[in-house]
Amino acid sequence: MTIGSALRASGSGMHAERMRLDVISANIANANSIKTPEQDAYRRKLVILESTDNGVRIESVVEDESPLRSVSEPDNPMADARGVVYYSNVNPVMEMVNMMSATRSYEANIAAFNSTKSMLQSALNIGRV
Repeated sequence: MTIGSALRASGSGMHAERMRLDVISANIANANSIKTPEQDAYRRKLVILESTDNGVRIESVVEDESPLRSVSEPDNPMADARGVVYYSNVNPVMEMVNMMSATRSYEANIAAFNSTKSMLQSALNIGRV
């Protein structure tokens, strides 16, 4: 692996983790959305990553097809005929765990990038007198 490819791999990892953080943030922001007669409740989104020769790339962002969370709330104006309200399928606790994982991965990519940059600077200093 060359220094350039190491920098590209770390850069692609940082880009991928930043995208994951953006999607996780959107998931958390919409965790309490409910189904209305006009539209379905927010569905959790997932980032699908693919390994490449130069690091990772974002293959796609897909919706989680798990069922919406149903809560019996007969007093709620958005309840259906049975008194059930359908909330987003986002689990905020799980999203926070995913956010911590993405943050740690981002930090690891920064550390790898900085180590590679340091090696490059050291190599350039070898020729100096």
